[in-house]
Amino acid sequence: MPPKSKKPTILSRFISLVGGRDRNKPTVDHRQGSAKVASWELLLKNTAPNALHDSDARYDPPKCDEDTRVEVIGEITDWIQDRGGPQRLLCMTGAAGSGKSALQQTTAEKCLKDGTLASTFFFSASDPSRNTVKYIIPTIAYQLGRTNDTLRRWIKAAVEGDPLVFSKSLRTQIATLIVEPSQRCEGMGIDLTTLPHAIFIDGLDECMGEDRQAELLTAVKEGLLVKGLPFRIFIASRPEWAVRTALEPGGHLRKVAYHIQLSDNYDASRDMRRYLQRRFEDIGLRIGNSHWFTEDNIETLVRAASGQFVYVATVFKYISERRASPAGRLRIVLDWTPHEGQKARPFECLDKLYANILLAAKNAYEAVDTHSGHDFLLLFNAHHLNAIGIRTSYSSYINFPPDSFSVMLGLEAGVEENLVTDLRSLVTFEMKGLHSWLRMYHKSFSDFLEAESRARDLFVPKSRVYTHLAHCCSQRIVECPLDFDSLPTNWEELPLPRPQRNHLQDAVNVLPFALNGATTEEVRDFTNKAGWSKLDKLLPLRADLQALKFDSFYGNWFTYVGYLRDKLKCRDPEIAAAITEFIGKGKRNFELWDCMNPEVAELHLGGTDRRSVGSGYSFEDIEAEAS
Repeated sequence: MPPKSKKPTILSRFISLVGGRDRNKPTVDHRQGSAKVASWELLLKNTAPNALHDSDARYDPPKCDEDTRVEVIGEITDWIQDRGGPQRLLCMTGAAGSGKSALQQTTAEKCLKDGTLASTFFFSASDPSRNTVKYIIPTIAYQLGRTNDTLRRWIKAAVEGDPLVFSKSLRTQIATLIVEPSQRCEGMGIDLTTLPHAIFIDGLDECMGEDRQAELLTAVKEGLLVKGLPFRIFIASRPEWAVRTALEPGGHLRKVAYHIQLSDNYDASRDMRRYLQRRFEDIGLRIGNSHWFTEDNIETLVRAASGQFVYVATVFKYISERRASPAGRLRIVLDWTPHEGQKARPFECLDKLYANILLAAKNAYEAVDTHSGHDFLLLFNAHHLNAIGIRTSYSSYINFPPDSFSVMLGLEAGVEENLVTDLRSLVTFEMKGLHSWLRMYHKSFSDFLEAESRARDLFVPKSRVYTHLAHCCSQRIVECPLDFDSLPTNWEELPLPRPQRNHLQDAVNVLPFALNGATTEEVRDFTNKAGWSKLDKLLPLRADLQALKFDSFYGNWFTYVGYLRDKLKCRDPEIAAAITEFIGKGKRNFELWDCMNPEVAELHLGGTDRRSVGSGYSFEDIEAEAS
């Protein structure tokens, strides 16, 4: 013991607490004026029993079927067993429903059997005891203490030495409850490499607060990865902000973590096929009919899953309800289309998952002051529409690079990254050519967005999306800072910066398709602001007018203008008349161009009718189709 005149060191305090008093006698905390509970009981009060891999609160947790996910489980277990490997942190990221928790559970149970499981912590957004970092370090320390009596005594001593440790930072908790007790054991001659060493942390993204998630990752790196400790830590998470930025180039975990990108590196289709085959065969045994399903049924479900296990698990849970007909419920899933008053909800669990993620992303986005006035759901649904394609005919679609589409919506280029930053478990950006494109991990997520019966309060009608898109395009045209009475003869000569010319061109390209899905009020507003007149003066400026004339896209473009005119003939004859006038002027512009360029026209048309507008369309065809 150090002299009383000096402040005791950490070492002397530990020796004093462990060896210098009767551990069965409770100490008194004079600051609180009451008997202090025994240190281990105090530790237990600050743990989350529900977060353990074998907790009753997680009854029937998701697990991988035998002979499924073999490759990825092998990669994880090889990493755990490689005690000398340089990367002692494994981060597995994957889309929502890709099977991360099942892999954690399955691997944890394997480690329990072979004696290498040190601790587990399964976060859950819906459980107050495990949707916070408050209890994770004490819970890990409790489990570590159960692996070795000496380690347990040092952990108890640490709590007795600092009963308020549970209210301190995560790094302090790790140092006090895990690092220092482990080092004390090593100082007593215990070989730490003989202790269980695998620590599992699942669902980091379900922990409240991005900053707290980031704090935990930093604390793990700076506390548990220090030289001399035996632990190998396996963290699974959706690719949300905290873990994504930590693993990106320049991130603080980039060089120290072994990263498995579950959604990108592993095709789970074969495993899902096995999963459904086995379970459907079990149902066949139960009902006495092995032919109640077909191989084609399974293939249809696997394709619909888009590589995400949560889909097939949800489908099976719905079909296997004991009080219902499996074949009947299978037909509901295969033929399911949403309609008003429909009672069947085969994707209820999946919808709840999507709704929780989408709502959290909405709240986070709209809480940022610079996003004031931005409707998250409307903007995201607009980007979703662009991702799947804006219809230009019965079988054709157009889409734009997301940054260009953001500008089309009246936003800055690049803001789409902020828009989806909390949706990275459902969507991603993929590089194709010179641009990155938005991709949905799940086809079922697109289905969810488009069905009011599934999205409910988060549903945005497609008509509202088209109205907003039409408004933005119309606004760019009618408010364009050009003198429309003295325009140049070539689009590239327009007195606008090149980016503005390009964005104006995009607005022109998409306008008739957007207006066809928009409200009549939006079409009327564009008409009343002389929009058709301005559009008529812009079209002939295109340097590629001959391409505009002969390209099938512009055949569809004029066809949709005709559709729009026809829809409004009875509803608003005045607007329909303005559109008819625009179509007539367009026809005269093309005939004038033919007269000025007879050789080129003859070359392209091969002697056919010069009134043609691409892919066999003529203005008469447009009028006929519109009617």
